[in-house]
Amino acid sequence: MDIEKIKVETENDQTLEVVVTSKKADAIWIVLGEGLHNVKCKLTPTRNNLAYVGSLMGREILYHRSVKEVSADIAKHNREPIMPVKR
Repeated sequence: MDIEKIKVETENDQTLEVVVTSKKADAIWIVLGEGLHNVKCKLTPTRNNLAYVGSLMGREILYHRSVKEVSADIAKHNREPIMPVKR
C-alpha cells in the first residue's frame, strides 16, 4: 500500500511534507511526525474553496490545492484498476 504524502505550508512560509491518512473533498486528515511524537490535523476547505487550512499545535497549516483539484485526484485514484493477487 502506497503512503500518500503532500506538502503543506506553515504561516511563516515553511514547507513541510506530511502523510495523508484520509482524503475527502470536504476534509483531509494529515499526520505530522512519526512514532510517539506524531500529531494529527484536519484540513478543511477555505470559504472560497481554493485551498485547505487547519491548525497544528497552534500554527496555521495551508494546503494550496482547490476542492476541485482534490476531488479530481480522488476520482482518478478510484478509477485506477486494482491488480489481482496471484496465489
